[in-house]
Amino acid sequence: MAKTVKEVLELSKNTQMVDLRFIDLPGTWQHFTMPTHRLTAEFFEEGIPFDGSSIRGFQEIHESDMLLKPDSETAFIDPTATEIPTLVLSCNVYDPSTFEPYSRDARYVALKAEAYLKSTGIADTAYFAPEAEFFIFDSVRYTSGTNEASYSIESEEAWWSSNRTDRPNYGGQILPKRGYFPVPPTDTLQTLRSKFMLAMEAAGVTMDLHHHEVATAGQSEMTMTFTSLTRMADNLLLYKYIIRNVARQNGKTVTFMPKPLFGDNGSGMHVHSSLWKGNTNVFFDEKGYAGLSQNAKYYIGGILKHAPALLALTSPTTNSYRRLVPGYEAPVNIAYSQRNRSAICRIPTTKNPKAKRVEFRAPDPSCNPYLAFAAILMAGLDGITNKIDPGQPQDRDLYALPDEEKKLIKQVPSSLTEVLDALEADHDFLLKNNVFTKDLLEEYIKYKRVNEVDAIRLRPTPHEFSLYFDC
Repeated sequence: MAKTVKEVLELSKNTQMVDLRFIDLPGTWQHFTMPTHRLTAEFFEEGIPFDGSSIRGFQEIHESDMLLKPDSETAFIDPTATEIPTLVLSCNVYDPSTFEPYSRDARYVALKAEAYLKSTGIADTAYFAPEAEFFIFDSVRYTSGTNEASYSIESEEAWWSSNRTDRPNYGGQILPKRGYFPVPPTDTLQTLRSKFMLAMEAAGVTMDLHHHEVATAGQSEMTMTFTSLTRMADNLLLYKYIIRNVARQNGKTVTFMPKPLFGDNGSGMHVHSSLWKGNTNVFFDEKGYAGLSQNAKYYIGGILKHAPALLALTSPTTNSYRRLVPGYEAPVNIAYSQRNRSAICRIPTTKNPKAKRVEFRAPDPSCNPYLAFAAILMAGLDGITNKIDPGQPQDRDLYALPDEEKKLIKQVPSSLTEVLDALEADHDFLLKNNVFTKDLLEEYIKYKRVNEVDAIRLRPTPHEFSLYFDC
């Protein structure tokens, strides 16, 4: 529910601190905190300065001054701040000299994408609903240095804990790919996920359901009720924040990395979207394939055409491409289908016109949600405005096709390097109405290549010692 400045000031009377949050370019929430008495009506207009030179993807040291202005509609009382009542506000970033929005502020990109949608006349609102999966571990240890590299994960419910003798062991651990929907006590995390959900609702986010996911070692998912693009990106950051903090308060740790376990399913983030004009779902047509309108098919056409470039923003880590491989329920085929989960776009089965939507299955929760959701919308709109035909749907078992037929279906790229190259070559659809800027995309690509691609490329892995030490 939208909140006015007056309502936020009233809400703040029950708190002692105000936490001001914004996002860096790769997608991590940043914050600083001030006493509540500093929050005034004027504060929402004037904002507060901060040093942007230490924020990833922001300013250089010689132009480091930046300005934050809070968005009153994002206010909530932090349900995890149990000792000191704290009000949280998401902020937009501005240039303090010109008072113009900052081009590398990802939240501003999302707001511009929504404004561009309205300007096209195609629809008024883009609704989004991500399904962000995650793992809940008991502990994790890792190191990466000049002379050593290792990681170790502990989980009471994981199959590798079935012979532990250092504590009581009750059996019933989850085998690889056997974690979907078992009841307690096999599902050891039912109560903890319910705590996650209650904390989300306490923060003002309407939730749908939660459950154990396919993989062992606590893989889980919660779903949020759909809302508008920017607001859902706000909610996804809150989702990750709430889950991590409630888990820590209960002696667990959570990761949203796409592929922390070898030999089991990774964590994706299937993103559902639909376009609405007034009270009409633009994507619905009772007579169309899977109930889709022609514009919905063009929307899919845009996503399929730009998929390699899109993945640089929706599946943006080297680890993302450990997940996007055949055999682990990940979408590796650049195709669309009504029911085929190996296709990159799926149309969920529903007879409800209001629920007709497109599910883009390639993203994962390591992304910056403002950039990812905005890019998906821009690709879809490019498909509609240019009437991009997505081709025929693939309602077959694509894994079982003969090799000669498999070759005809494009596959997702296999590395972060490939998708960054694709984004560099194919980004004009993102630049429309200055939604994304060349400055932002150049900085994003440079950051990813230097800090992630090269960082992994230059380091030997432990498994390489198993393969090559005695070569």
